[in-house]
This record gives sequence, structure tokens and C-alpha cells, in this order.
Amino acid sequence: MTDQIKNKGSVTLVLFSGEMDKAIAAFVIATAAASMGMSVNIFFTFWGLNVIKKEGGLIKGQNWMQKMLNMMNYGHAKKLALSKMNMAGMGPMMLKVMMSEKKVPSLKEFIKTASELGVKFYPCEMSMSVMGLRQEDFLDECEDVIGAVSYLAIAKTSEVNLFI
Repeated sequence: MTDQIKNKGSVTLVLFSGEMDKAIAAFVIATAAASMGMSVNIFFTFWGLNVIKKEGGLIKGQNWMQKMLNMMNYGHAKKLALSKMNMAGMGPMMLKVMMSEKKVPSLKEFIKTASELGVKFYPCEMSMSVMGLRQEDFLDECEDVIGAVSYLAIAKTSEVNLFI
């Protein structure tokens, strides 16, 4: 194990899911890797973009389909559902309470910590285009908007690649 820690390496995550529990898992891995000195990149695509959306601004998009999609898919780190046992919104609230009782950071705190540790956040250009989103719709911590080719250029040099 000591030899593995010496080879710091890098981690690339694709966050496709916009569900709170999966986003937390991604940020647990990201912050753990970054705290070990590893370079960490997260590529947010499709529903994963909700994790890094700024709060507010319900209607986004350039046409009625994009606006409707964004109204129905309204989200940011505080509003994400659970992948299982969402229970009409009670599940996330219950999980947040249980996490707080055990001193586990909230998703918002994980995002802040990850950024402070140098984790790079990359929104997906194609997903943003399809959904009618712009870079200013996302947290300031986000790096450049990139597409699949740029993501692959980063991922091919990473020792660890995960899709969540």
C-alpha cells in the first residue's frame, strides 16, 4: 500500500448521475484522492450537470423544449433526489439529517472542499448545448467547458477512471 501512495497518479470521474447519493460518492472519492496528492478531474455530463448548477433561475434554454426540460429537471446540489427511496423528497432530507448527525459533510461542503483541494470541474459542452445551458449557469469553481475529445485526452493519462 505504501508504494501505491508514493505513485500519486491521477483520477478522472465522469458524473452522469444527478442523484444526491451518487454525487456524494463521487465527491468522497474525489476529495480522498485529492487529499492523497492525486490530480483529480470531474467531467459532468447530462444529469450530472445539476450537481454544479448555480441555485436559482428556474427557466433556462433558448427554445420551449429546453425550457421545459430545465423546468422539469430543475436542480442544483441542494435539490437532488436519491437514486433509491426518494420518498417524494423525504429521503434526501432524512439522509442529510443522518449525515449531519455523523458529521459527514453535505454535498455543498464536499464541492467546496474538492475545489479547495484542486479538483477540477468540467461541464460537458454537448450536454450544455442540448439543454440550453451556458457556462454562467454553473458554479464559479467550474473550469473550462469541454467536450468528449478533451475529456478523453484527460482520461487516457489517468490511472483511475470512474463513471458514476
